[in-house]
Amino acid sequence: MKAVICTKYGPPEVLQLKELPKPVPKDNEVLIKVFATTVACEDPLIRSFTFSPLFWLPLRIAFGLINPKKPILGSELAGEVEAVGKDIRRYKIGDQIFGVDLKGLGAYAEYKCLPEEGVLAIKPANVTYEEAVPICGALAALNILMDKANIQSGQKVLINGASGNLGTASVQVAKYFGAEVTGVCSTTNLKLVKSLGADKVIDYTKEDFTKSSNTYDIIFDVVSNSSFSRCKSLLKRNGVYFSAVPRLITLLEVLWTSKIGNKKAKFSATGLRPIPERMVLLKKLIELVEDGKIKTVIDRTYPLEQIVEAHKYVEKGHKKGNVIITMQRT
Repeated sequence: MKAVICTKYGPPEVLQLKELPKPVPKDNEVLIKVFATTVACEDPLIRSFTFSPLFWLPLRIAFGLINPKKPILGSELAGEVEAVGKDIRRYKIGDQIFGVDLKGLGAYAEYKCLPEEGVLAIKPANVTYEEAVPICGALAALNILMDKANIQSGQKVLINGASGNLGTASVQVAKYFGAEVTGVCSTTNLKLVKSLGADKVIDYTKEDFTKSSNTYDIIFDVVSNSSFSRCKSLLKRNGVYFSAVPRLITLLEVLWTSKIGNKKAKFSATGLRPIPERMVLLKKLIELVEDGKIKTVIDRTYPLEQIVEAHKYVEKGHKKGNVIITMQRT
């Protein structure tokens, strides 16, 4: 099979297309012929290892001190079941499925094995493989807004970074629950964010949203380029600020506001939640996709052979929604 491997940390050029043996599923695994994967924002960080100093050492130990322990990157995938282990009961050969493997990675390949009890599900029939593969990336939107923030109809919600993969999902989730949504994005993405249902948009190239006189029940800082301290005046009484990235200041603010005040800073690592809890979120997302309440936004699509160009584009930090990698279907 064709696969993209990363044998050392560095620039996009360290990614190399190679021929590798096709994996064989274990008794509790399905073998998936991968048709689509994504270049998530985290992928270039893993490849180049440019994480925050706060998490550099533990993540370096997890991913590999000298060279990557998991040379095939990519966490999200969509494809067709080609073979199943003897203990598989939920899936059969030919099933169209999608899922995510944040721990094992390995989606930059034509074939990938996943356990039946992983974050895996039947693909909604009303979307393509390319449209289905980013759905798991929206899990954090439901986790933060529905589970952790307990979003309610009529609340005012601000999404900072509303045009990326998580941002576009968050705008749609917030609108589904009946919130009044304000999206923060650049000039070129104003039309996109409005089309997803945002009631108001703020162009960060022209206006600093933290200096606004408006107040919100929930602020979801998807790009984490602000802080609770800067956003505190924008929060209503009992309002909550969520950051998608756990910087040191964020963790300190979470600790501090848990003890004092009626405005809170919070953080939740969706990928660390137990698989059964993430599956509950995924089933809800599938319902929303099937009902047409949420759609995935695709910026660009690249073949697997152009993975270097895809990484270069994502690293610029201006993608709209998702960047998809496709495999040849034979």
